[in-house]
Amino acid sequence: MAWPFAVGSLVGLVQGQPAGGLQLLALALLAGQLDGARSWQRGAWLGSLFAITMMCATFWWLFISLHTYGGLAAPLTVVAIVLLSALLGLYYAAAAGLFVAFAPARPALRALVFAALWLLAELARVRLLTGFPWGEGGYAHVDGWARPLAAWVGVHGLTFMAAWVAAWLAFCVLAPKTRWVSAASLVVLSGALAWLPVFNVSDVETDPALVKPMSVTLLQGNIAQDEKFVGGTGVISALRWYGEQLGEAKTALVVAPETALPLLPQQLPEGYWDALQARFATGTQAALIGLPLGDYNTGYSNSVLGFKPALPSASGLIDPQALPEPYRYDKHHLVPFGEVIPPGFHWFINLMNIPLGDFNRGAVGQPSFDWQGQRLAPNICYEDLFGEELGARFVDAATAPTIFVNVSNIGWFGNTVAIDQHLQISRMRSLEFGRPMIRATNTGATVIINPRGQVTHALPRYTRGALVGDVQGRSGITPYAWWVGRFGLWPLWALGLVIVSGAVLGRRR
Repeated sequence: MAWPFAVGSLVGLVQGQPAGGLQLLALALLAGQLDGARSWQRGAWLGSLFAITMMCATFWWLFISLHTYGGLAAPLTVVAIVLLSALLGLYYAAAAGLFVAFAPARPALRALVFAALWLLAELARVRLLTGFPWGEGGYAHVDGWARPLAAWVGVHGLTFMAAWVAAWLAFCVLAPKTRWVSAASLVVLSGALAWLPVFNVSDVETDPALVKPMSVTLLQGNIAQDEKFVGGTGVISALRWYGEQLGEAKTALVVAPETALPLLPQQLPEGYWDALQARFATGTQAALIGLPLGDYNTGYSNSVLGFKPALPSASGLIDPQALPEPYRYDKHHLVPFGEVIPPGFHWFINLMNIPLGDFNRGAVGQPSFDWQGQRLAPNICYEDLFGEELGARFVDAATAPTIFVNVSNIGWFGNTVAIDQHLQISRMRSLEFGRPMIRATNTGATVIINPRGQVTHALPRYTRGALVGDVQGRSGITPYAWWVGRFGLWPLWALGLVIVSGAVLGRRR
């Protein structure tokens, strides 16, 4: 999804940037190997081996959270990552085995079946076992020839197209009789896709009053992860720095990242919470702040609270004693093993020295935070990985978000390619929905992304600072936002199943 190494510039591979060409090459090599497999068992083995290698290379940084911060023994950490990859690899093993068993003879149709099966494997990774689609192939094409399709078919549609093109390329090479015809068709198709314009939501903008630029301050505390929840060091540092920045910000909106305040409101020093509320009770500024909420009896949630000035009374005066309840957003899609523990795996969590446990889950499609004509839609950490869940907010255009706000803390994974990968995920959401995404994180990437998926402002990672800039909201609806909001991923499931069913029925005749 993102090239992890400093070397590679001579062949167009830039550290931290998407590697779409490499992704196509890897899938083409796999398709070529499957095309020569003589049994479905051989195909399943090749698919599993490819998937395990792919996922270990994609989220190897889990080693840092489990071993460096969690204290899990290094050999056991390696085993855990490989086992996770192997479990997820079962989807791809099944896809590869079915391809070998039922793929048709014609190269173009065979490539179509390969793409459909690969799509179904990726969708299974999105849906099953709470979902963990990190590193899906479509993200490698947030830049490049397939980029214009994102606003129409989303990242999973890009995954399908990339797999189709890669397999078609492989089969062109392996089919001497039709090689040149197939290659020419592939070039024409790729060229047509590359020249498609990126869907510009401003072309269908329905309410220009909603798109006045909003000035924002995005905070990046850079609190050391091994100190973040330690009372004598990280907690004091976080409360002091974020308190100062929230008080000194001059923009219309200030955003603090996930668990910027690492304590429950009732655990904060005396007067801290009251001062924070009073800060935004009057004036022309608002804030979105990440922090935990709840108690022992009702359970805990990973949340965002929004503060904004109270509305004046009929007399035009504001009663500081009648402050409105803060806006609240609770994280819906919880991190497996981090925020929700699967049954039977508490023993594994107990092996680590990390404050993890089961959290309460918020609802899908929670209301936005209304401020200065904008509808700000928070999402926490890797929730922006699930575009179909963000899409639930777009069923009604009148209440659809105008700006996405991501608050994250991926300091658990160190200064690694995980930061770059998460940035590409957020950029893809902007392309899909035609919405800017502002990101406030603990260690990076704290950025402003425009509706075309381009980073316009950024803070250096692993530095402490405040990013100030303007963000332009949008209210038009992309084709992807329209259909995914109403139907979820079912159209893609149907596409994959129809193609595969056709291939199975064709081979039985």
